[in-house]
Amino acid sequence: MTDLPIKDILNNLLVMPKVMLTPLGVVLPTAAQTAFKLLSVNDATGQLFLHPDHTYTAQLSIDMDDGQTIVVPAWRVQYSNARGPYKGGIRFHSDVDLAEVTTLAGLMAFKTAVANIPLGGSKGGVRIDGRTLSATERERVARAYIRAFGQCLGPTRDIPAPDINTDSATMGWMLDEYERMVGFSSPGVITGKPLSLFGSQGRNSATSLGGKYVLDKLLDHLNIKKHPLTVAIQGVGNVGGGLARLLSEDSRYRVIAISDTHSAVYHQTGLDILDVLQHKEKTGSVENAEYTHNLTNSELLALPVDILVLAALENQVTAVNQKEVQAKIVLELANHPVTSEADELLSQRDIVVVPDILANIGGVVVSYFEWVQNQQNFYWSESDIQVRLRQIIYTAFADVAQASATHNVDFRTGAYIVGATRLLTAMRLRGVIH
Repeated sequence: MTDLPIKDILNNLLVMPKVMLTPLGVVLPTAAQTAFKLLSVNDATGQLFLHPDHTYTAQLSIDMDDGQTIVVPAWRVQYSNARGPYKGGIRFHSDVDLAEVTTLAGLMAFKTAVANIPLGGSKGGVRIDGRTLSATERERVARAYIRAFGQCLGPTRDIPAPDINTDSATMGWMLDEYERMVGFSSPGVITGKPLSLFGSQGRNSATSLGGKYVLDKLLDHLNIKKHPLTVAIQGVGNVGGGLARLLSEDSRYRVIAISDTHSAVYHQTGLDILDVLQHKEKTGSVENAEYTHNLTNSELLALPVDILVLAALENQVTAVNQKEVQAKIVLELANHPVTSEADELLSQRDIVVVPDILANIGGVVVSYFEWVQNQQNFYWSESDIQVRLRQIIYTAFADVAQASATHNVDFRTGAYIVGATRLLTAMRLRGVIH
């Protein structure tokens, strides 16, 4: 670590975040509203869930490789720290906006509560196409983000992590910039870091493995005996591709289709997942992988499979296209891939939707493990991580299943009942509500 140059100190002053005095409201899903009614949450308390604790915005000035300087908007939304420090990823995406960041910050607060880990919910975003950035440009964006929002972050305040178009390298740059600002080592301020910068074993596969644990428990819960179950996966990135690998190693499942951003491939007797992933690595797309048929993403969503895994972006299944879905189980590994309207319609068709705030908690759970290891300066083996992750996932699934059965509601509503109950308890104990 070195002292900041004068130029960077001036840049810090120029990008100091603005606090929004009237933060954008959170649009809670129908399931959350139903959960509040079942828990007899009064209007005054309900209003507390409609607004984040803090919303910060900044304009980042980025020097591009071609000599141009661009200015892009960026945000950090802190929804709730009733159960622990704010926690949430940072995405670099051309379509991200304040509404999206605010919604995802709220989602994270419920997610950490469902997992019953001592963290809250936050989210960050920069409106820039992270896919087109060079490594040096990505580093400049990462460092600019920390210069803008570093005063709002900290291992006991708000802990960022990777999200769309950000990765462990991005987190490494962010960690370095933060430590330059504060002047001391603080690995716990960021999770999802490279192992050599005190990241955690098992972090890269955490969301995929957690999703697999949830799916395994669901089959037991529903007493499904069919063997093998056919699976279509939307999304071949770290999460979707990781789950495809895990499922291909389990004889209970047969992955017959998978997609990337632009295309999908299919084979009715099952894909050779390793071949498809290698083809994607070589060509940049799954399209035309050997021994497969090309499909569109829309066609993948409509395949007559047992399980549809959504591991791409938000709002993929809507009120319009939900009628095309033929799967009996939908697993949400992406955040909010099924709209509230579609969710209700799928439920009416007896399609089981495993919600994001349960299905994809593996990532934040292992982020929590990384944070704990950083705080203790003592590190666990990958087998230790997997055992601890499985225990938390199984417990969370059991809690959600019990709430769903007790209140005769679907899994999403059951998950919000579990999360809201824990948030409300913390708020009461703090004297925020009575």
